[in-house]
This record gives sequence, structure tokens and C-alpha cells, in this order.
Amino acid sequence: MQTLKHTLFVAAALVGLNSCNNDDDNQTTTPPVDTSVNFQFKSTINIGGEGSAEISAFDPSTNKLFTVNTESDQISIYDISDVNVPVLATPIDVSAFGAPNSVAVHNGKVAVAVEASNKQAAGKVYVYNTSDSSLANEYTVGSLPDMVTFTKDGNFILVANEGEPNDDYTVDPDGTVSIIEVANNTVTTLDFSAFNSQEAALENQGFRVFGPNADLAADVEPEYITVSEDSQYAWVSLQENNGIAKVNLQTKTIEAIYPLGFKDYSVSGNAIDASDKDDTNELKTWPVYGMYQPDAITSVNINGTDYVISANEGDSREYEGTPGYVGEDRVKDVTLDETAFPTSEDYQANEKIGRLKIALDLGDTDGDGDYDKLYNYGARSFSIWSADGALLYDSGNEIATRVLAETPDRFNWDWEDDATDKRSDDKGAEPESVEVLNIANQRYILFVGLERNSQVMVYDITNPVAPQFLQFLQKDTDFAPEGLLAVKAEDSPTGKALVIISYEDSGTVSIYENE
Repeated sequence: MQTLKHTLFVAAALVGLNSCNNDDDNQTTTPPVDTSVNFQFKSTINIGGEGSAEISAFDPSTNKLFTVNTESDQISIYDISDVNVPVLATPIDVSAFGAPNSVAVHNGKVAVAVEASNKQAAGKVYVYNTSDSSLANEYTVGSLPDMVTFTKDGNFILVANEGEPNDDYTVDPDGTVSIIEVANNTVTTLDFSAFNSQEAALENQGFRVFGPNADLAADVEPEYITVSEDSQYAWVSLQENNGIAKVNLQTKTIEAIYPLGFKDYSVSGNAIDASDKDDTNELKTWPVYGMYQPDAITSVNINGTDYVISANEGDSREYEGTPGYVGEDRVKDVTLDETAFPTSEDYQANEKIGRLKIALDLGDTDGDGDYDKLYNYGARSFSIWSADGALLYDSGNEIATRVLAETPDRFNWDWEDDATDKRSDDKGAEPESVEVLNIANQRYILFVGLERNSQVMVYDITNPVAPQFLQFLQKDTDFAPEGLLAVKAEDSPTGKALVIISYEDSGTVSIYENE
């Protein structure tokens, strides 16, 4: 495991005021809050085989950890009262309906998003009591519910329903967002049909609508949801489409879609390693664009301002049925415009950008059958956006640069081959997940999960436009972090903040404590 590097220590803040008695000199003070950051490994839970640990949720009232176990179509449950020795409890089985995708906890209730056996059919959200796993309620939601979360006030359960097509791409349900009102058990499922008329304008700003014969409402695939601190708004990542939607929870409407545009890899601060066949780990600038395409997103309010943070993983579509749809190819296998990409530069060589995978639906700007621009999937970074979709900060090539400097054996790594540089031609480290820990409203700590590198990077984002790197979290037996869960010190069984990491490929969950 990588030890702490570049740890920042901020002086502990005095949060109480001295109170004086006019009759004597007695004074009382509030103890200072420890805002130092140094996460250390405590234990690992082996949930099962590959794919068995995706997303976890924690209930502070029972000290139970609930983890999506897709191998067994269950929610695995562990008592982590002693974080060093988690104790297995009886799981929640949802296999009678389908497969679980996501789990969330609030105030003694655990919500589970379950896709139907027929993925294009309506899904379910089951709500259980955390104390005894008894079923409290169930709700019908949209097709393929992929992520579930509670609003901060607990009044709503929100669900991102991806609505993925079938393997033949002949059935493509609308992507939707379901709002479950807990008080009266009503379900409002919102689609994106109101934006069909805005498709061209959104595409001009970098949004993508590209599925065969799909309008915008069918093409969008809601991936992840984050909720504002005041529970008034939610933001939804539309990964394949390269956008984020904003939902007004007061009016139960989708208020806006924010196209995220493109990242220029010809700029020095955005340099990438674009080849897995160049026999070197080196960042260079190339005439290529990246699509942000966030997977997980999170939000935080710092000094009264909302920020949305995205893990810019990227994702392509590959459906190999008949007729199906395959949306990517390598640069060496497409025809390039000779003016934009002079043959003298030999861009299609393996050691240059020939191996790089690109989107086939973008780049033929003049419609003549060759590619005038090239667009790679993902942005190999994390970004911080305003509440209205303006880019405030992007980490550029900070992830790749930091990994090369401090853990070069994990650079664009592929754990199955235990080899560096294997993912350079795809999406690099693939930032998959993000989570924020608020320490006493004084420090805001960001965790960024790198799926391919099997690492979690820790940053201080107290100044959101100038994040500071703190440390790497990694363990040789944990592969592909899928879910990140931050537990505040006041909710933790140890009295210290925790970060709990669910690793999809290794089927493990590891617990780290802030010491």
C-alpha cells in the first residue's frame, strides 16, 4: 500500500467562544476539531467473485454496511462496529425480480435499485428497514434503474433509469429519472422528451445524440445522481451523451441539460499517452479531443456555493446483435482528412495515435467520409462545474502526471495483465467515481477512484478551483474501484472519518480510517 504523500495539515480551528463569568476567571472552551488528513488501511471484506462488489451504503444507527453483490443478486450486509473485523449478516435477496445495481441509506431505511430480468422493462426500488432487513415498501420506476439515492432531507428517493437498448438495438427505452416521494409513496418518472426540439442546439455545444433512429429522449442514458445540500435540486450525469441534466425537485421537472463540450489534447497541460504500443510511458500533445462523459458525479456546497464534481471516465456503445451498433474504432482503421492530418506526420502509426480509440459519430465535419477531427472517449480527469454547468476546474493531465511520478507501475495499468501502458489507447486511468468528505465545514476532501489503475486519489478541494493532492490509496488485492463512500467522524463507529471503497473486479470492499 502506498503511504501518505504530500499530506497537508491545517491548523485545528477553535469552534467555540470563550465565555467569561464576571465574578471569577473561569473560562470554558470547545475542544479544537482535528482537520488533518491521513487515511490508513483498516480491513478488507471479500464479498465474492468478480463483479460482486459495486456500490456500498452505511447505516450509522446500526453500523451496518450494505453492498451490491451482483454475482448473487443480493445486498451483502456486514456489521462494521469493529472496522478491523467486519461481521457477515444475512443478505437481502432480490433475485426473484432481477439484479441489483445500486443501494442507498437514510434514517434507518435502505433503498435498492433493481433492474428487471428483461432489462428494457420497468425496474423496481425496494426499501427495507436497516434494523432487520424487513421490506418496508416497493416502487415501480423506469427501465434499468442504475443508481439510487436519497435527498439530504430524506423526503425523496431519486433513481437514474438508464433505459439501455437490447443487444440488437431494436428496442431502446427512454432514459428517465424517477422521483419517489416518501411521505405519500408517489412516483413521478421524468423523461427528456421536452428537449427533443433542442437536439440540434445542444449538439452544437458538444452534446451527443447518436443511437440508431433515436431521438434525444430515447438516446439519453441517466447514469448517476447527486443532490444539493438543501435538497432543492439534483444533477444527473448523461455519460454517453456528454452532458449533465439539472432537476428541480420542487417542481419535479428537468430544468436544463448542460452539454459538457470537449477537451483539447493538443494543449500542453492536457497531454496524454495515446498508444499502448510505443514502448514508453510518456505524455505528448496530439490533435485529438476528449469527451468529458462523466460516470459518477457528486456535489458540495462550500461557503454558500454549489459545485458539481465529475469523474470523466468516458464510455462507448457496443451492441453486437443484428443490426446492433458499434460506435468506436482505432485511428489507424479510419480515413483521415489529409489537410487536417498530413500524411507526412504518419499519425496512424501505432507509436503515434494509430492505436487510439475514437468515436465514429463525430469528426467528419464536412460530410465527405473522412475524419477532420478526432474524439477520444473520456477526459482522463476530474472536473469541477458550477451549478449551471460552467467548467470551473479540470485536472488536465494531473492524474497521469501524478501516477507517473509516484506510482509508475500503475500507469494506465491493466490489472489482469499486471502491465503498465495497456490502457493508454483506450481511456487511460478511467476516473470512475468521486466522493466528498466534509470535515467540520473547514476542509473538503475529494476522493477520486481510478478504475483501471485500481487506485483512489485523495485531494483537498477546500479551494475548489485549486485542488491539492494529498495521497494515494491502493492495495495489491483490490481491483477496479467502482463505489466510494465517505463516512463522517460523527457517524463512524470509530469516531474517526472513514472512506469505504467497493472494488468491482476483485469483489472486495476495503475500509480506510483517517488517523
